Amino acid sequence: MEFEENSDGTGVVYKIKERDNYLSRKAPKIKGAGYRGERLEQVIAANVDNLFVVSSVGIPKFNNKAVDRLIVAGESSGLNIYLIINKTDLDNDYEAEAWKELYETVGYHVVASSAVTGEGTDEIRGLLKGKKNIFWGHSGVGKSSLLNTMYPSLKFRTGETSSFTQKGKHTTVTSIMVSVEPETYIIDTPGIREIDPYGITKENLGHYFIEFKPYIDNCRFNTCTHNHEPGCAVVEAVEEEKIPVERYESYLYLLETIEEGIVF
Repeated sequence: MEFEENSDGTGVVYKIKERDNYLSRKAPKIKGAGYRGERLEQVIAANVDNLFVVSSVGIPKFNNKAVDRLIVAGESSGLNIYLIINKTDLDNDYEAEAWKELYETVGYHVVASSAVTGEGTDEIRGLLKGKKNIFWGHSGVGKSSLLNTMYPSLKFRTGETSSFTQKGKHTTVTSIMVSVEPETYIIDTPGIREIDPYGITKENLGHYFIEFKPYIDNCRFNTCTHNHEPGCAVVEAVEEEKIPVERYESYLYLLETIEEGIVF
């Protein structure tokens, strides 16, 4: 936007420019007499360079289906996506390295991190420099703790995660953008319990799984949903182990939730 600043510190906005990009979701369902089933678009952040999808191992456990839904939202917004697998200090089952390898095979830059040991923090800070960055993840994955470790002056609120529900409390209640270094900005978003990307349909979902792209044009039908249709090149690639079966199973699950209108 363009604005003029007054001598008393106030200002007047006189022009709002077009967004370069934006990350959005379907607005949460609102219960009550006025609810008619319409889910409007809710913009989470605009004009950002990098999306850091933050997940965790330990508590809460790594949930690849939840991670993939966040990635789909980022891909549909045209953002540069990084994946952070946090809480490696709690990784008693050695999951982090396996999931890191899988997503790197797909084509994503993945960082294993810990706010306790400091693992991965230098690498993340290097990726942040000179960019506008948004951190997005489900409740309890340790976004705020990780940011506090990298930038102690932030002092974001943190909370505990229930070992029973595997969910965290909402300690960040609004999106906050802060400058942490020259020309370097971080947007910390509230932890989410459910996410339904806006504008995603069963016909276009496959385009946001980047490892599907080399095969989609070879499907027999232009409207192929890569599920039950004959002559599907994506299914063939899965069978030939060119696409990780974990990602394909995640795709099928997301496809089902879209068809049934489910969010998680």
